[in-house]
Amino acid sequence: MALAESVKPRERAPAIRPSFRAERKLFREGFSRIAGVDEAGRGPLAGPVVAAAVVLDPKKLPKGIADSKMLTAARREALFALLCERAEISFAFGSVAEIDRVNILQATLLAMRRAVRGLSAPVDAVLIDGNVVPQRMPCEARPIVDGDATCLSIAAASIVAKVIRDRLMARCEATFSGYGLGAHKGYSTKAHQIALTELGPCRLHRRSFWRVAAFYEPTQGELSEVWEESELGDEAA
Repeated sequence: MALAESVKPRERAPAIRPSFRAERKLFREGFSRIAGVDEAGRGPLAGPVVAAAVVLDPKKLPKGIADSKMLTAARREALFALLCERAEISFAFGSVAEIDRVNILQATLLAMRRAVRGLSAPVDAVLIDGNVVPQRMPCEARPIVDGDATCLSIAAASIVAKVIRDRLMARCEATFSGYGLGAHKGYSTKAHQIALTELGPCRLHRRSFWRVAAFYEPTQGELSEVWEESELGDEAA
């Protein structure tokens, strides 16, 4: 076993701890139910994008919430369990077909809107990671750049979205064997690229991403990828 394979991923201490300041500011403005919204799975070559909406109880804030990318898989699972007990959560998908039809950004925004509307009761406002707000949101919506690192509700949503998507991809490995989906979750790792070359794409692969579109005739795969895989593809945490 290579040294790199024998070293377990370690949790990285975030430079900035997410806080509840943005939520409290909205409370002072008169909003009472506030959800944080984030996604997981914009960069992978395979599988849906998952969005989550989380409404935290100010009196029952779980300790240790942080940007999901800064946490180990075990820590994310533990925090996910706490959030299921102490918060209100909803998640939704942007399917592979939708990603290929409208592009990854629009499919992500669609999943975000579905997640918010899937909450058990309407919210007054949502805080969304990034700089784009989905259209036709049912309430006040405010974007926060790097919100998963600075805003507690968004960080919580990042954990929920990541855990749900990772679990889904692990389950898909049994049906779509040979690609290692349970390990890299569909990201464009070297192992995934080799498997893709040897096996070709399956139904889970996004034909609008250029590494997958290359296996089809130009008229079948639209090269409309929003994210450059050289920047996002090696993330497998």
